[in-house]
Amino acid sequence: MNENRFRREQETLAYMVKIYCRLTHKQKVCLCEECETLLRYAEQRLQNCPFKEKKPTCKNCTIHCYKPDAAKKVREIMRFAGPRMLYYHPILAVLHLWNARK
Repeated sequence: MNENRFRREQETLAYMVKIYCRLTHKQKVCLCEECETLLRYAEQRLQNCPFKEKKPTCKNCTIHCYKPDAAKKVREIMRFAGPRMLYYHPILAVLHLWNARK
């Protein structure tokens, strides 16, 4: 994964967590403690990905880096925030879908 795509993937995940937290936990300005912890964990796992520049999207990956409870929560966040990304950040949403199709 090139540096721009890697950074964009981190940014997309951060936006999804922010959308989820704002709409489900009613956080106005910053993330709640639970979402902040999950986002930091996900960013750490992404940094340590063994595929690096050849990393597929997590949905298409053969290695599952997250602990089961964290993976479940991230799937829940992505299911909730994914469709809303088209409204809140359409460019990132389209680029994420494009990368998933490659």
